[in-house]
Amino acid sequence: MKRVLVVFAAVAMLSSCGSKKRLAEIKSLQEARDKAVASLNDCDQRTADLRSQLTTKDADLQGKTKQVGDLQAQIDYLKKTNTNLLDRMSDLSIVSKSGAESIKKSLETLNEQTKYTNNLNASIQRKDSINLALVMNLKRSLDDVNDQDVTVEVKKGVVYVSISDKLLFRSGSYDITTRAENVLGKVAKVVNDHKELDILVEGHTDAVPISTASIKDNWDLSALRATSVVRTLQTKFGVSPERMTAGGRSEFSPKDDNSTSVGRQQNRRTEIIITPKLDQFFNLLSNGK
Repeated sequence: MKRVLVVFAAVAMLSSCGSKKRLAEIKSLQEARDKAVASLNDCDQRTADLRSQLTTKDADLQGKTKQVGDLQAQIDYLKKTNTNLLDRMSDLSIVSKSGAESIKKSLETLNEQTKYTNNLNASIQRKDSINLALVMNLKRSLDDVNDQDVTVEVKKGVVYVSISDKLLFRSGSYDITTRAENVLGKVAKVVNDHKELDILVEGHTDAVPISTASIKDNWDLSALRATSVVRTLQTKFGVSPERMTAGGRSEFSPKDDNSTSVGRQQNRRTEIIITPKLDQFFNLLSNGK
């Protein structure tokens, strides 16, 4: 009996020790389980947080992607605009260059025209000065001649010496009178001092018809009278023939009315026209162009 109790006690002790050990294991397992649950909950929370962050990042990424797309579109637009501007600047550069060349040519042309105008004005002023000197010298030289027989004036920019028919010729004749030779000598003296000038001699008649054995009409008479004056200036007074021209105007350039005797008397005349050399003016015009 005693032995049985001892065994029972031993069993009880063993059983008690086993229960404690079991309880300790269970407690340990519970603690491990609690830790695992807590760790799992923490993991779930972290997973949820990460998912939230990922969603936020994804939204940000989409926003950034949209911004990048918008910026790329702006860059493409700016590139296109810049290309257009460069093309326009290139066109403007060409236009500006062309405009500059045009302005340069216009200025050169203007300068040439100004130079030509200045040269022409200088020539005109020089010619006017020469004309004034000629008129003064001729009038002084012909001071003793009747003003009704000889007139000196400037017309159309040249000097005219008009000598009446009654002083130069007998009626219907083209022979120079002795008195006329004196007048022509005084004119020759002045024109010989200005060898740069030419002399045009024009014969004029009235409208009264004429027809003789040696003169067919007023054309003949006016031309023969002009020729007689030119010949006298050349042979008697040494005026160079290269400077002179003789021409007949007949009755077709009257000074007055041919219906009156006074008018016809005015129309019967010979005009000595002192002019600049035409080739000098042609050269001036050519240089101006």
